[in-house]
Amino acid sequence: MAEITRAATAAALSVALVLPLAGAATATPARPAATVRPAATAVPADTLQLPRPTGPYVVGRTTMHLTDRSRTDPWVPTADGRELMVTLNYPAARSGDGRTARYATVEEARLLAEGQGIGELVPAEELSATRTHGRVGARPAKGKYPLVVLSPGFSVSRFTLTNLAEDLASRGYVVASLDHAYESFGISVPGGRTLTCTACAALEADETQGAVVTATRAEDVSYVLDRLTGDNPVWRHAGVIDKKRVGMAGHSIGGASAATAMAGDRRVDAGINMDGAFWEDLPAEGLGGRPFMMLGADDIHRPGGIDTTWDRMWPTLDGWKRWVTVAGSEHFTFSDGPLISRHFGLPQPPLPAERAVAITRTYVAAFFDQHLRGKPQPVLSGPTAANPEVKFHNP
Repeated sequence: MAEITRAATAAALSVALVLPLAGAATATPARPAATVRPAATAVPADTLQLPRPTGPYVVGRTTMHLTDRSRTDPWVPTADGRELMVTLNYPAARSGDGRTARYATVEEARLLAEGQGIGELVPAEELSATRTHGRVGARPAKGKYPLVVLSPGFSVSRFTLTNLAEDLASRGYVVASLDHAYESFGISVPGGRTLTCTACAALEADETQGAVVTATRAEDVSYVLDRLTGDNPVWRHAGVIDKKRVGMAGHSIGGASAATAMAGDRRVDAGINMDGAFWEDLPAEGLGGRPFMMLGADDIHRPGGIDTTWDRMWPTLDGWKRWVTVAGSEHFTFSDGPLISRHFGLPQPPLPAERAVAITRTYVAAFFDQHLRGKPQPVLSGPTAANPEVKFHNP
């Protein structure tokens, strides 16, 4: 699919325009969930199914629509506040009513495929029907769990990070995946409305507007934290969230937004940028010693690579930090892109879809396990024989 990070710096922007959407493959995880099976309805053989989560919990799913009326939306100032769609994946005690959550609405799937220039190759109904593992209405498992916020790449939607969100939830995290208003090709909101990418035109006219995206997303994250961990939480099960353990990861400009969010909100304890160019420098005080990891495609984000913003950012990260790249990967490797590309017969990068999923899940979960749970993870110490594609840099 055509690159969806039209905002990354002039260099990263030019790269984005030639990368296929899934970036690496053709199509795209409670008490122990290993014994839990999908509902008994038959799944057509040609239906794309996300990989099973690897953790011990059943995955619960709920979706909410939030509006911050204290702010003016930068892309549509006449809108009634700043709208957000939030999907929560969380550790569940049981499978609820047995229904698995839909991947996306048909309209969201159609607009994504058309926006990426692959509408004729990716039927909206088929992409929308992708089989997930999140069980609608499942009761959360007892306990307190760290919160991880996920922010998608520019012009794509939160559902493109579903396989990672479900895997983290199965491992014992509450995961809030955000859709930021007017920054995606299509976001379905209540009332039969669809918000389209007004910001796309703004960035095409002036690429410096990328800094507005990251700053606005940082405010979005703070607002969501207020609504999930404040005195009057919007989710009735918010008591399972450990508000003292909060992380953020994002893909593309969503990853750049993780650094901006941390700089502006001390509640975010740890962050990951997955293949996103940075739009803003950190303040003089850096991140106050908080940990940050950069995980990206080797051709683009190795030291001295196509995008030089990682070289610039690296010295200013003042806490535990890692600069990790993956050989054979591309921009969408760190999303559901490889799975989608393989399934629909789109161009494939050298890194197989299974490896793309396994590496992303492994290193993201290890980072949060170490920094939100205090469990040292040897895989973060350097290269391993099990993951020969993964390179560590310390320029």
